[in-house]
Amino acid sequence: MKFIIEQSNEDLTPHSGLALVGALLNKTALKLWLDKTKVPGVLTPQITHGEIGTAYIGLLCQGKSDFDHIEPFRQDNFFTLALNLKDTPSSPTLRQRLDMAASNLQWNDIILEESVKLIKNSSAPLTPIYLGTLEAQRQYLPLDIDVSPFDNSDSKKEGVSRTYKGFDGFAPIFAYLAREGYGINTELRQGKDHSQNGTVEFLRKSISHGKHLSSLPLLVRMDSGNDSAENISVRLDKETKADFIIKRNIRKEKTEVWLAIAQQNGPGCIEREGKTVYMGSVMWKPKGFKTPVRLVYKVTERTILANGQALLVPDIEVETYWTSLPDPAHVI
Repeated sequence: MKFIIEQSNEDLTPHSGLALVGALLNKTALKLWLDKTKVPGVLTPQITHGEIGTAYIGLLCQGKSDFDHIEPFRQDNFFTLALNLKDTPSSPTLRQRLDMAASNLQWNDIILEESVKLIKNSSAPLTPIYLGTLEAQRQYLPLDIDVSPFDNSDSKKEGVSRTYKGFDGFAPIFAYLAREGYGINTELRQGKDHSQNGTVEFLRKSISHGKHLSSLPLLVRMDSGNDSAENISVRLDKETKADFIIKRNIRKEKTEVWLAIAQQNGPGCIEREGKTVYMGSVMWKPKGFKTPVRLVYKVTERTILANGQALLVPDIEVETYWTSLPDPAHVI
């Protein structure tokens, strides 16, 4: 095959997807609301707050987070046109403005609220999960909430400290909605912060955002780092009522006690010789609760390992979950 090589005057770009990013941002009032905020030390900015925020979003959508990454785009006409910018800020301007705005919590609230509105206004699909039987099927929008530590080892950034993962970094918390996993809430935290620190208010906002997007019931799912009676109370409040599954932290509870409870509630399933699995549920009072909450358990007893090695003392594994759902234990 012969290739024909011709010289062209057309502008070529490796980041054409920014056109879609700009189209989505144009469906929001992000620039308008950011421009209305007041940033200390910036009375009459030559480049508006809205353009600062939009330009940085343009960088993040390409996987670029350093302020210096903006410099090549200052001479890129496509970047400016795609994001509907009058001017592209310089690296120092971007850094200084965002540093000044960091203390203004309005920016964070505006971005999250406009993000939720964008999901709704663009008719983005919200795929539920299904529980129950075919005759009585129930739909839930899953709302998954968890901390995700970032590894910022050898960094001197403010807030970097030891995370529970054993490295230095940040420990932000995220909320993802529906099976698509739309990020509807996030909060940056220091690495040393406990998973439950500020989670109650974060949970309230996340549920509120989720209810704003859909009339389907929410199913909040959380890991054992958020095993707290406060979190259960939020789901039972009238304004933030939602179904939930929370993995428990069994802390200092003895696995032998849970094995006894499981054996009392019914026979287990022998998966192979030397391995028995018990599943069931009991009503249990969380600390500080007056009424019990359903607790689902899975207890695994091994007397023989998979390789045939017999154990002198049985190995017992226990998983327990708080839940408001009525479904069988194996479904939970």
